[in-house]
This record gives sequence, C-alpha cells and structure tokens, in this order.
Amino acid sequence: MFENLSDKLERAFKVLKGQGQITEINVAETMKEVRRALLDADVNFKTAKDFTDRVKAKALGQNVLTSVSPGQLLTKITNDELAELMGGKNAGINLGGNPTVVLMSGLQGSGKTTFSGKLANYIRKKGKRVLLTAADVYRPAAIDQLETLGKQLDITVYSERENKDPVSIAKNAIAYAKQHGFTAVIIDTAGRLAIDEKMMDEIAAIKKAVDPQETLFVVDAMTGQDAVNTAKAFNDRLNVDGVVLTKLDGDTRGGAALTIRSVVDKPIKFIGTGEKMEALDEFHPDRMAGRILGMGDVVSLVERAQEQFDEKQARALNKKIAKDQFGFDDFLEQIAQIKKMGNMKDLMGMIPGVGKALKNIDIPDDAFKGIEAIIKSMTPEERKSPSVINGSRRARIAKGSGNNIEAVNKLMKQFDETRKMMKMMGDKSKMQAMMQRMQQAQGMRR
Repeated sequence: MFENLSDKLERAFKVLKGQGQITEINVAETMKEVRRALLDADVNFKTAKDFTDRVKAKALGQNVLTSVSPGQLLTKITNDELAELMGGKNAGINLGGNPTVVLMSGLQGSGKTTFSGKLANYIRKKGKRVLLTAADVYRPAAIDQLETLGKQLDITVYSERENKDPVSIAKNAIAYAKQHGFTAVIIDTAGRLAIDEKMMDEIAAIKKAVDPQETLFVVDAMTGQDAVNTAKAFNDRLNVDGVVLTKLDGDTRGGAALTIRSVVDKPIKFIGTGEKMEALDEFHPDRMAGRILGMGDVVSLVERAQEQFDEKQARALNKKIAKDQFGFDDFLEQIAQIKKMGNMKDLMGMIPGVGKALKNIDIPDDAFKGIEAIIKSMTPEERKSPSVINGSRRARIAKGSGNNIEAVNKLMKQFDETRKMMKMMGDKSKMQAMMQRMQQAQGMRR
C-alpha cells in the first residue's frame, strides 16, 4: 500500500540526514522533493503545494532538541500534516435509527456490491441484525452477486426480481426489515460506467424516499484523481456522508486518499484492502499517515487480531499449553485465524520497519498452503501427539503432502520451538528468569 509514495518521501527526508539544524535552504529542498512525490502519487497540484507550504512554515524557526534530528522533526511535522490532510481523525459510521439505513452509491466496477457485503459483516459485529437489499435493477448479475455474498456471510438478502423500480424496492426492504426485526438495512444501488443525469436522479429519489442515516460513496482508489472528481460530482448532488476507498491493496498511488478530504470536504470512512469479507478497515488518518511514512500501524494490526480473538477458545488453548497438549490441530486453528486477518503482505507492512524490508518480496495469500498440506497429511493421532512422528511417519507425511522430508523436518522443528516458547510465556517464573538473564547480558555488553 502506497509503496512508491513511501519510498519517495523517504528519499526526500534524506536531504536532512546528518544536518545539525533546520534552515530555509534544506527545508525548501526537502519540500521540493516531497511535492514531487505527492504529484507523482496523483495528488492535485494545489493540494500538494498547500501541503508543503504548511509543513515548511511549521518547520522553519523551530529549535531542534539535542535528542531529535532535523530529519526526525520534519518527519513528525509531515506526519501530523498528512493526517490533517486526510481528515485529522476517524469519522466513524452513524448506526442510529431503527433500523439503521445505509445507502450505497458509486460507479460501476468500483466494488460497491462487494463492499456492501463487507459492511454488512462489519455492522453485524456491532450487534446489528443486517438486511442486504438488492436495488440494482440494471446489471443482470447484481442480485445474484449480492445473494451469493449473503449466503457466504449467512446474512439475509432482500430482492424483488420482477420489480424494476429501485425506489419502491428500497422502501419495501425497510418495511420488511421493521416487520421481521432487522436493525440495519444496506441498500446496494446501481452503478453506471459514467456520471449521467438519469443515474443521479434515480439515486437522489431513493435517498429522499428512505432518508438514510448514512449515504456512502464507494470509489476505486486505483483511479487516482478521477476518483476525487467523481466523488465531488456525487457529493454535489447527493451530499454524501462519507467516502469508501476500495482496492487499496492494488497498485494505487495514493492520490485519492490524500486529496478527497481537501477537495470534497467529506471524510473517508472505510478502506477495502482485499477480496475477503474481513478485508475492511475503518479509516484512521493518523494511522494511514504513519504507514505512508514507513512507521507501520501496530494499532490496526492489534485490532484485526482482536476481531478474530475468541476468548473461550483462548482459555482452552492456554490450558492445553500448560498441560503440554498443544498439537497440530491447534496450530491449524491459529493459522486459520491469521488468514482471516487479511492480506499477509499488508499485515506485515503494519509492523514498523517490516514494510520497507518486504518491499520487493512477494508474499502470496496462500503462504501457509505448504504447512497446511503437511499437517493435513498426518493422522488424527499424529496431530494430537506430535511426539509419535518418527522417521517412517515423516516419510509418509512428506509423500502424502507432496513435499520432501526436509520440509516436514523443518515444520516439526518450528512447531517444537513454538510450543516451547508458548509454554514459557505461560510460566511467569520462567519468563521472569529469562528477562533477568537478558538484562544481565545487556549489562555485561555495556
């Protein structure tokens, strides 16, 4: 995400490396490179110029503390201004109303229907009973696509295949929701290949009829400044409550994320980071600024982990670890939870410093495929009690999983080390002793 922009900003700040103080000359030189990086990211010229002017004004004249280098100070100012440019703080979604009504808008191909499914999954986790509504009466596969997502998520989809009036479909869906105890309704409307008056009239009529708590505009982040221009056109007509950027896991330059708030004056509320239904994040400008500047985003990583965290399962797992009963079935469950968190490279990029290291490394989504194949080639007894796996069993497991014995041996070793570490972390006395040894070793080095 935003790799090219991050690289260019990092190079821009190298201008100040090793310099003892901030001067008008070195700040101007740095800001010139920053502006160039923003323009390359498809940020419009006025926004890029205003941004660098603000950073320059804040940087000049500031005293640099002995513990802070000029480069660090300018990075901090740039981080704060980037966050402010993107909205300053998380806008959140209004889940008021009974039921909550969310109206989706956007061009065809922006990922609107997929996002409707993701949002339904997100709102359900907030305690709402969600009804998805298929109000796209033009695209032949639109209803089928939404119903497929509904089955996948176990969420009810309301549709009227013979009705070609999206306004009445939307009104009927809300009446159905009230009658059957649904507390949230998401209305997926038709997209078009381009902005046209008929489309705007139709969605404006739907909005007037249902009076939604949230009207969201969904846009493909890969379209850059076109995304900003389209968002402005929709907002001028619909007065949307927020913007959703999809496909941020693709080859996006970042211009839309950086520019939309300043041009449209509406917050980005969500970002889509993959095809999976869990690949949806609330948009936090401060966290995104940190990721753009290579600082990672540990908070979002922890939040994603907590979403997959099952307290009852965790307690059972802790008991197994304490009794030295942690087996390969438990290992598979942990892998499944990690996979639900989203794109692997995106997750690793949230760890400070790791994103840069992985820049030219491809981490496929099926990175665990080989491990899973090996484990699934084991018998139930072997998965439960790994200690019974001897040489002949390893050869059979390797053959059954399409791997060599070296791969099986490597997994067995990694599993054994993981189990020992997990057991040590559960034993406070051992953990404290290990920490003391580390501190003593550190003292000896000094």
